Parts: sequence; C-alpha cells; structure tokens
Amino acid sequence: MAVYFISDLHLSDSRPEINQVFFDFLRGPARQAESLYILGDLFEYWAGDDDLADPFNESIAAALAEYSRAGPVLRFMHGNRDFLLGGEFAKACGGHLIDDPHTLDLFGTPTLLMHGDTLCTDDLDYQKFRVQVRSPIWQKGFLALPLEQRKRQIESVRQTSESEKTRKAPEIMDVNQGAVEAVLREHVYPRLIHGHTHRPARHVHRVDGRTCERWVLADWYRTGSYLRCDERGCAPVQLH
Repeated sequence: MAVYFISDLHLSDSRPEINQVFFDFLRGPARQAESLYILGDLFEYWAGDDDLADPFNESIAAALAEYSRAGPVLRFMHGNRDFLLGGEFAKACGGHLIDDPHTLDLFGTPTLLMHGDTLCTDDLDYQKFRVQVRSPIWQKGFLALPLEQRKRQIESVRQTSESEKTRKAPEIMDVNQGAVEAVLREHVYPRLIHGHTHRPARHVHRVDGRTCERWVLADWYRTGSYLRCDERGCAPVQLH
C-alpha cells in the first residue's frame, strides 16, 4: 500500500483541462492509495461552505465523495486560498479536515505535513495578513456577509496579491531556512512534506547533527502530479 500527497491544485471553473486531470486522477491512479492527503489550496478560492451548491464546487465535492466511497481515506488541510473550507465541505466529500501542522507515522518514518505558508517568514506582509484571516473572530464576521459580497472581496484581494508578487523578490516568497530548521527541531527531526511555494523538489537538511528529508509538492497549473510514499520511501509521479 501507499499514501499519496497533493497540493496547490487551485481548481476553478476557468481551468477545465486541469479539472479533468484531477477527475481522472481520482478515478485512476489515486484508487491505488491507502490514503490521499490534500495539503491545501485544492481550490483557487473558497468563499464558505454555503457555496457548495455552486455547480463547479458541487462537481468537485461529488468526485471526492465517489473517491472516498471507493475505500481510500481522504484528508484535507487548509491552504492560503481555501482556509474557509469547513465541516460541511468535508462531510460532503467523505473526508476529514486535519490541522496544520499534522504529524503521522508514515510506514515507520515520523512525518510532518504542512501547507507551507507559515515557513515563508520573510514575507512579512503575507504573514500579517494570515494572522488576520485565520482569526475566528474575523472569519465569523466575514462568513456573516452575503456570499456574493464575500466573492467580490476575495477577488479584490487576489488581484492585489498577484500585483504585489511582481514586486517581491522571489526568495521572499520561498521558505526561510531558519523557519524550516526550527519546525524540524520542534517536531523531533521528522520527514517534512509541504506545498505552497510551487517549487517541487527534494531537500536534505542537517539539523543538530540529524538528517531530515523535505519534499515540496508541485502545483497543478500546467499538469498534475503527486508524491507517492510507501515503506521504501517517497517519489514524485507525473500525471499525463
């Protein structure tokens, strides 16, 4: 058996080709997994679970529900785009929301799962924004707004974010090595798997004389991929 990890799909109704890759993945390769972990940013954005009736959102939830009924365990983590995913969405999909970070024993190897945005500590503006929108008080107030108003506000934030990215140095939007080492130290030197940065790679860190493996998951903007882990280790797999 194996466990699969994906993140940063950024699914939306404006990208039908990638949506089809995702549907084919769920009905094909992913059926071989014991568990599938989606480590954030499944959607380009999520305005609240009361948007589940939207035809596109409903199609994604239905595909995930079909997948979970087939047997594999489905687990979700919030990303920076879909941090408002809630219990109703998880229930509709037959999945389970997990905290960030999340630890598990992966075939005998202690493994730490994260979305990855909290590791990008050099991006001070984003970290300040993250603290604000992850506040339960802020979320309660935002979710009390009419759905269409929420969507307009999200679109405005997205446009501002894309504009700001062009003015930021690339290294600011990558993980901070000190932050990575601190997390590895805090969790007793595990393997680390995360997404967010869209820079897929395998890194090896030496922390306090310990060797730690870090896998960065790929985004799904041009094609799809997943990280497959079993008792022999982990390896990325490209979807065609």
